[in-house]
Amino acid sequence: MFKLSPQSGGPWKEKVIHFFANGSDGEFPAGNLVLDSSGNVYGTAMWGGLGCNRFYCGVAYELSPQSGGPWKETILHPFESAEDGSQPGAGLLLDASGNLFGTTYHGGGRYGYGTVYEITP
Repeated sequence: MFKLSPQSGGPWKEKVIHFFANGSDGEFPAGNLVLDSSGNVYGTAMWGGLGCNRFYCGVAYELSPQSGGPWKETILHPFESAEDGSQPGAGLLLDASGNLFGTTYHGGGRYGYGTVYEITP
């Protein structure tokens, strides 16, 4: 995950704000990111998550800026491929109450063709 900042009279400056680790915090971030009024960034990773076989699960996460240090990652929801779906790759929407909405490509219910979900604070 990186941040681009404009520089006067030159190219934009890149700063990496998060490296996805070994799969427990997600792999293959995809889709759009959303930003709240406090500067927190929300997104999804299509693979990984705790207790996952690294493929087809995925996570919804929050990255929060920390004063003088690296950004803090919080896993908001690890997808487990059954009822709640898997592979949340389409990004998220954030409403005025702080609820996040998204979709998964697989899993969910009796058909297994994906879900539409809501994550509430």
